[in-house]
Formats: sequence, structure tokens, C-alpha cells
Amino acid sequence: MLAAVLWLGNISFTVIDNENHVEPVTDEGLTTVAKLIGCTVVELKQALSTRKMRIGNDTIIQKLTQSQAIDTRDALAKSIYSCLFDWLVEQINKSLAVGKRRTGRSISILDIYGFESFDRNSFEQFCINYANERLQQHFNRHLFKLEQEEYIQDGIDWAKVDFEDNQDCLNLFEKKPLGLLSLLDEESTFPNGTDLTFANKLKQHLNSNSYFRGERGKAFTVCHYAGEVMYDTTGFLEKNRDLLHLDSIQLLSSCTCHLPQIFASNLLAQSEKPVVGALHKSGGADSQKLSVATKFKGQLFQLMHRLESTTPHFIRCIKPNNRQSPGMYEQGLVLQQLRCCGVLEVVRISRSGFPTRMSHQKFARRYGFLLLDNVASQDPLSVSVAILHQFNILPEMYQVGYTKLFFRTGQIGVLEDTRNRTLHGILRVQSSFRGHQARCYLKELRRGISTLQSLVRGEKARKAFAVLLQRYRSAVVIQKQFKGRIERKRFIDVCRASVLIQSVLRGWLVRRCSGDIVLLQFGCRKGNESDEVLVKSSFLAELQRRVLKAEAALREKEEENDILHQRLQQYESRWSEYELKMKSMEEVWQKQMRSLQSSLSIAKKSLAIDDSERNSDASVNLNDDSWDTTGSNFKGPTYESNGVRPMSAGLSVISRLAEEFEQRSQVFGDDAKFLVEVKSGQVDANVDPDRELRRLKQMFEAWKKDYGTRLRETKVILHKLGNEEGSADRARKKWWGRRNSSRIN
Repeated sequence: MLAAVLWLGNISFTVIDNENHVEPVTDEGLTTVAKLIGCTVVELKQALSTRKMRIGNDTIIQKLTQSQAIDTRDALAKSIYSCLFDWLVEQINKSLAVGKRRTGRSISILDIYGFESFDRNSFEQFCINYANERLQQHFNRHLFKLEQEEYIQDGIDWAKVDFEDNQDCLNLFEKKPLGLLSLLDEESTFPNGTDLTFANKLKQHLNSNSYFRGERGKAFTVCHYAGEVMYDTTGFLEKNRDLLHLDSIQLLSSCTCHLPQIFASNLLAQSEKPVVGALHKSGGADSQKLSVATKFKGQLFQLMHRLESTTPHFIRCIKPNNRQSPGMYEQGLVLQQLRCCGVLEVVRISRSGFPTRMSHQKFARRYGFLLLDNVASQDPLSVSVAILHQFNILPEMYQVGYTKLFFRTGQIGVLEDTRNRTLHGILRVQSSFRGHQARCYLKELRRGISTLQSLVRGEKARKAFAVLLQRYRSAVVIQKQFKGRIERKRFIDVCRASVLIQSVLRGWLVRRCSGDIVLLQFGCRKGNESDEVLVKSSFLAELQRRVLKAEAALREKEEENDILHQRLQQYESRWSEYELKMKSMEEVWQKQMRSLQSSLSIAKKSLAIDDSERNSDASVNLNDDSWDTTGSNFKGPTYESNGVRPMSAGLSVISRLAEEFEQRSQVFGDDAKFLVEVKSGQVDANVDPDRELRRLKQMFEAWKKDYGTRLRETKVILHKLGNEEGSADRARKKWWGRRNSSRIN
């Protein structure tokens, strides 16, 4: 519908004859409007370019001029927009009336800014200011008249306050037949009426009114409650007329859309048939229905009736500046608004009156607890008077009425401060006592919770222990049965094996002894049967004893076999490690022994040369078999004891070195062999083989170094002795040569 209203403004007209008759141009605007409202293009063109008039029983179709067609187009757009606005408000009211239908109560909000006075004020400002005059009268009556009536009804000594009443200004608008609205409607019905004739008519009939003043041209001035406002009558008649023809209403009713049909039914319900007949009498124009001003006045009276039947509350909004800027107040503008809204009058009457009022019951109920008990138990009026006397409120600051107490500004604040302090102290005491109660209750609750938790946890622990005990007993029973079954099976197997072994052994013993028994039977034929039985029984007892002994020995051997088997596995695992280490150590020792042997052979060769020269005088008989080549040990030379001369000094030194080498090699070989046996597990000893092996290696290295040093020193000494004792040196060299020829492992 909004799009149709906008497209209606784009419809243009073209002249079709010499009499200035027009018809709409068939363009996008016309087709779009017809599509949006749900009618045909032909129907829309006919409604905008013609007008049907009924004269008697005949219907005449009159073509419209361009100005009439434009008015018809604009009237259709305005009516659609107005009906759409009314329909939208109706739908909102229906949705908001749900609670009203249930409770019968409602809250309505009327939002209106106030009096308007611009540089040029037209028909819109005229209607708005008229409505504000009526609302201002309601405001004055509610605040001033009713308040003074309340003072009088309650018997208060009151000096009546005079205030400005705007009833004369309202009479200027509403008086018939010479009021502003009546003259506007009258001038709107004349076909030749213009805005200028309307202004002249106002000046002619209303110049005597003190609230009206005629101006030059088309303007006039009205003295409103808020101030004087000058209106320009340009456009008054056009805006006041309702130019919607019956043809346009019929067009909306024939549309296929739902909303235009609702709009047409509402417009037909608002039209009045007698007015239509009067229109016919006045010239055949059916456009003179209820004017806009008349409709506005009727709606305003409905609003005032609604306000009179409810309890109004006023909120006065003050515009601080015309720049729409925050934090800026224009003093003249604000003061003007306060005067226009009647706020200054409200302040004046509040200062002179009693703005704070309270019934005796409410006053006694609110402040009665500040008095003693014997006074607080009396009637509300006595309590109220006692409170006023107790707090020393001056008599001119309050009035006691029949039903209420009236206070001037600021007097109730003293009572409120005392009441707040007392309530604060009471609340402090109550909070302390309630806190004490809460803490006691919390402690008791915690004790109860702890007791309950201990009971629950104890019961839960007992149940869990019972379940655990039952499981333990069940496990013990199962284990007992299983172990018993295993032991029984093992016992049966042992018994069967024992019986088998016993049977075999007994059979073997019986077979072995059967020959002796036979010989005994045949050799001693003279014996009787009793002797044979005794012999057999003795043999059987001996066999059983041997069998039992063999079984015990067999069990011991099996146990020892298991233990030895376990040790064997451990020794095998250790032996694999020790064997690798010993192989590496043996290789190192063999290398070292080969180096010592090579050094010793070199020394022998050097001495062999000297021995060959001195061999004639030597009596030493060296035996090549004296060296033991099967191992690392060797034997020194043996001397014959058949009268040979003693060895020289150099030969004795060499023999001592050879004996020392043989002893040391024997000792090192035995120690190494012992450590190998300990490490392999063949010999049990409380020693660490690895640590002893490292110590033995260190000792061997030290001895080897010392022995090499002594060999070199001996060689030097032998060379010196060679010069003195040639024969002894030759014998020693010969001995060293034989020594060198022998192989040492």
C-alpha cells in the first residue's frame, strides 16, 4: 500500500480535447499502481479521469479537468495512506488488548510535543495548537481546579489562587456558527471559496473577539494560552476538504487485494447519506462530506472524554536548545516552554498550597512506630497529631483535614529522616540478631550434617567391609579348593609313581633273590614251611626298606638337581660374559708374555756369544728338557753335583733371574687360572674376580717393568765381567744360547 501511494504521485495526465479534459497517461506508474492495489488499468483510468453524478434516477458521467484529476489522484493517495495508518493502529490495539479483555484495565500513552509557532504556520499547526489548548484546559482543571476543590472538601483554610483559564480561546475555535472551525467548514463547501475569502470572512466576523486579530493579506493571529501565533490561510481550504469521490471508494471496493476492500468498507461506513443529499442540492458535487477539521474535532472530543474518565499523569518535556546539542540550555527557549506548559503556574500554586498530602491511616501506619505503645494504639487521627507534636512541626507548616494531612514543601522530609534513622537502627539490631540466629542454626546444622555423614559413612564402610570380607572368604574358598585339587592331583601322581617304582624295585629284588630262595629251598629240604615264610617276610621287609630309602634319596636328588639346574643357568649366563672378558685379558697377557720372552731371548743371544768363548772352562751341564714348553711356566738350568766347579758371579745372577722369571710366571699363571675358575663358577670364593684381575694386571705390569730394568742392568754387568773372566763369560753365553733356542709359551 505504501508503494501504491508513492507510485500514485508519479501518475501524469494528458489533455484530450479543447475543454481541457484529461485522462491518465498509460505508463509504468499507472500500471504499477493498478497491480499493487489489485485492479485493472481501465478501472483506475476511469476513476481518475471521470466522475459519476446521480441526478434523480439518471447517472451522468462527467469528465474532469486537469486540476480536478490531480485533486482526485491526491485525494486517493491521502485516503489510502490515512486508512492504512488507521488499520495499523487498529491491529496494534488488538494485539495490546489481550490483557485488557482479561482484566478490564489498560494504560494509554498520549505523546504530543506541545504548542508550535514557526515562521509560517499553516493548517497543521492550526489543528495541533487547537488540540494543545484543549489538553492544557484539562491539565489546568486537573491540577488547579481539582486541587482547590480537594482543599475545600477537606476543610482546609485556603486562600484561593487565581490562574489563567483558556476557555475563551477554546470558544473562539469551537463556537457555532461564528467559530474558526465553523467558518472554515462553511467556506470549504463553497465551490468558489478561496483562502483569501476565508481570511476576509474571519476578519469580518471575529475582529471583536479579544483572542483574535486580523493581519494583512491571508494571515490572522490567535492568542493561545502559550502565546500569540500568526497563521497563514494559504492551503487551508484545500487541506480541509475531503476530495475523495464515491468513484474512488467503489474502485477500492472492487480491488482484489484484501486491504483496499477493508479501506472502502470503512469509508462507506463513515459517509453520511443526508450529507450526500445536501451535496446534490448544493450543485451536484458529492465531495462535500465531513471535513478534515470536523473529523479532527470529533477525534479530539473522544480523546478528552477518554482522559476525563481515567487518572492522568503528566510528563512535561523541555527542549533545551534548537541546535540539538548536548549540555547546552537556551534560557529564553526553556522559559518560554515552561510558560507555555503552565509549569510556572504549577510552581506558584504548589508554593502557596500544600503539595504533600497523606491520609490519617497511611500517616499513622508509616510513622506510628516512632511513638510509645500507649499512644500508637489509639485512633489514626490522634496518632497523627501526637507525631506532629512530638517532632515540633510548626502549625503553619501543616493542616489537619477531615481525611488527610496536608504539608507544605519540605516538612515531610524531617519525618522521613527520623524514620529512616530509626529503621536503620532497627535493621542493625535485627540483622545482628538474625545473624546470631543464622550462625547458631548453621552450627547446629553442621553438627547434624556431621553426625548424619558419620552415620552414613559408617554404614557405607560396614557394607563395603562386609562385601570385601565376603569376597575375601570366597577367594579363600576358591583358592583352597583349587590348591586342594592341585595337591590331590600331585599326590595321586606321586603315589602312582611310587607304586610303579616300588613294583619295579620289588619285582627286581624278587627276581634277584628268587635264585637264593630256590637254592635255600632245595638245599634245605629238611626245613619246614615256617622257615620259608620267615625268609620271604624278611626279604620283603628288606625290600620295602630299600624302596623307601631309594624314594627318599630320589626326592633329595631331584631337589638337588633343580637347585643345581638353576645355578647352572645362572653360571652359564655369567660364564658367557666372563669368557668374553677373559679372552680379551688372555690376549693382552699373551702379547705381554711374548714381549717379555722376546726381550729375554735377545738377552740370551747376547750372553750366548760370551758363553761360547768361555765354554772350555765351564762345567755346567744344561739340559734342554729342563724347559717346560707346555705352558707359560719354565724351569731353570740344573747343575750337576759331581765335583764341577761353582758358577761364576755373572752366571749366578742370570740363574737367579731365570728362577725369578719361572716363579713369577708360575704365580701369575696360578692366580689367573684361579680367577677364571671363580668367574666361571667352578670354585666358590668370596672375592670379586674383576677387581682381583685388575689388581693382578697392575702387579704384572709393575714386575715386568722392574724385571726389564734388572735385565738391562745385568747385561751391563755381564759385559764388564766378560773382560775379567773370559771363560766364565763364554760358558754363560753358551748357556744363554741354549736358553734362546728353547721355545717358551
